[in-house]
Order: sequence, then structure tokens, then C-alpha cells
Amino acid sequence: MKLLVTATLISLATAFSPSANVRNGQASLAMLPKEKATGAYFPFESKTELSANKEVDDGSGGVRQLLGVRGAAQETDIWKIRLQLTKPVTWIPLVWGVMCGAACSGNYHWIWNPFDENDRNVMLGLEDAAKGLTSMILAGPFLTGYTQTINDWYDRDIDAINEPNRPIPSGAISEGDVIAQIWVLLLGGLALSYGLDVWCEHEFPINLALAIFGSFISYIYSAPPLKLKQNGWAGNYALGASYISLPWWCGQAVFGELNRPVFWILPVLYSIAGLGIAIVNDFKSIEGDRAMGLESLPVAFGVDGAKYICAGSLTITQLGIAAYLASIGETPYAIGFFALIFPQVYFQATLLIPDPIQNDVKYQASSQPFFIFGLLATCICLGHHDFAA
Repeated sequence: MKLLVTATLISLATAFSPSANVRNGQASLAMLPKEKATGAYFPFESKTELSANKEVDDGSGGVRQLLGVRGAAQETDIWKIRLQLTKPVTWIPLVWGVMCGAACSGNYHWIWNPFDENDRNVMLGLEDAAKGLTSMILAGPFLTGYTQTINDWYDRDIDAINEPNRPIPSGAISEGDVIAQIWVLLLGGLALSYGLDVWCEHEFPINLALAIFGSFISYIYSAPPLKLKQNGWAGNYALGASYISLPWWCGQAVFGELNRPVFWILPVLYSIAGLGIAIVNDFKSIEGDRAMGLESLPVAFGVDGAKYICAGSLTITQLGIAAYLASIGETPYAIGFFALIFPQVYFQATLLIPDPIQNDVKYQASSQPFFIFGLLATCICLGHHDFAA
């Protein structure tokens, strides 16, 4: 459990980190338009310089390569390079989101529940475990992998300057192979989402609809002419929705129904909190963003303005959710959730507000455990609440 939590925190910090990337490519591969080199709100790696992305000398280059993070070793194995493009470290928040959605459904069955003698149907539990694993593969390797690969494709020109050792600008993988990977992951994800709908006997293919919507958001996030990541508000909110709302809805749709407004509204609210998490990673890049004409929130509002937007979006959103839980009579959950907000406010006051640039990593590592467990607690509460009462 400690390993899962640690991995989740590392991946959340990575997943909400914008950066700029791409190369002066000459490919003329139809169906994926090109653009001139431009700044980017790349959502999956820190913008902090790491010696032009050279391999680190601490022996972790091989692991970094497989996870798709900075400081990776150079690799010639095409399948390892393909995996690197999908950035596996960023799959974990999506897996957590699917878990939360399954909890919110109130209909996930254990293989053998030690706490409930009525939930010990082994075959039903095995089927639900298989559905959950399939949903995680859909959200992680396929659709997050698609998102990450298409990001690297559209950021290839700037990568040639900032991160020349990345697979595309270094020439480690051909442009044709990159395009093929984008289409395989996209079409494979859509097919898998429809398969889940058939498996779950959905009258309306809700998982397919969510997959199409999420893929569209991923495309307009990275690609011109919209390229949402060039705008602080739109780009950061798109990140929050992609990493919180979509996997939550996917997990809940597989095991239950999205048949009440609250199941749509709360994930959207949580995405506002996700916007606050994304802002934290913009502070160290403010000078580069300003020079490249990127309208990150620290550029638009200054460091002082952005740090309060960050803290406010996180705290006010969660206070509203705590109030909602209390309003539906789930007082114990509301109190527990409220207790999880206090440490976050403390770390905002002691780390984020005094110096968001110097303390960004320490703040995220200190505060985010309480955020992600609050998310899970909310979903468990909704899954056990009797809305008919």
C-alpha cells in the first residue's frame, strides 16, 4: 500500500507538470497537421532544466527511460522507445481515478471480502477484478499513452532545442512509427472502451462516448489551431478534467450508473481543484513561459496572484464538497473529509504562500496525499450513500 501511495504521488506531480517540446520535422504524414515551433503547456514533465535532458549519472537512467521521465538513458530497442513515448509514470493517476469511480458506484465486488460475509462470491469478484483491470488498461496504457505520444509529436520542434535526447527529435524512432503508434493507441482504446460497454451490457455506449470525448480533448490540448495548453485557464482545467473526471466516470460507468447529477458535478468540481495542482508546476517556468509568450497563470497574474488562485481553487472546492457531504447526512464522512483539508491549508500557509517557486516539490509531496485520499473518501461515501432514503 505504501508503494502504491508513493508511486501515485510521484506520478501526480509529474502528470500535472507542464513543459515545452518538438523539432523541425519534415514529415508530411497526412491526417496529423503540423505547426511551427511554439511554446507549450506540456502536462507531463517538469520544465526545470536537466542538462538538456542528458542521462542522469545516478544509475537510474534505464528506469527513467521506461517510465518516460527526464534524465533517461538512450535506448535503441524500438519497443522500449515506444513505451517511453507513452510515459508510464503518468498512468497511475488515471488508475487511481478508475479505482475511485468503482468505489463511487457502490457495486464493486471483492473476490472475498473479509469485512462483509455477503460479499464473498468468488466468481463475481473475479469478473469485477477483470473489468477493473481492463478499465485501468484503457485509461492508462491506451488513452493516456495516446495523449502522451501525440503531445510529443506536436511538441517535436521545441524538443529539438530543449530536450534533444527525447525519442522523436533524437531520431531514435521514425516519424512514421510515431504516427502508427498514435493511431494504434487511439483506435485500440476506442475498441476497448466499446468492448467494456458490451461486457457491461450498456444500452448506451457510455464508455465509448467518454473515450471519444477524452481523446478529442487530448487532441485539441496539443494540436493547432486550438492548442489549449497555450492558455493557462483552459490548459490547466483540461488537465484536471482528464486526470480526475474522465477516469472517475469510466470506473463508475463500468460498475454502476452515472444516473444522478452529483455524479457529474462532483468530478467537475474536483477538476477545478486539479487546476490548482497544475498551477504549482508553472511557477518555476515563469521566465521561460514569459519569453515564449505563454499565458500561464503565473505569467498572467504574477507569482503572488497565481499562488492565491492555486490555494483558493484547492481549498474552496474541497470545502464545498465537505459541505455537500454534510448536507446529505453523511456527517462522519464530512468531518473526516474536512480533517483532510486542514493539513493541506497548513502546507499552503507554510510552503506554497511563502515561496511557491522554491517549495513547489516539497509542497506537492506534503499536501497531495491528503488530497488523493480525500478524493477516495468522497467516492466511498457516495458509493455507500442511500440516495433513495
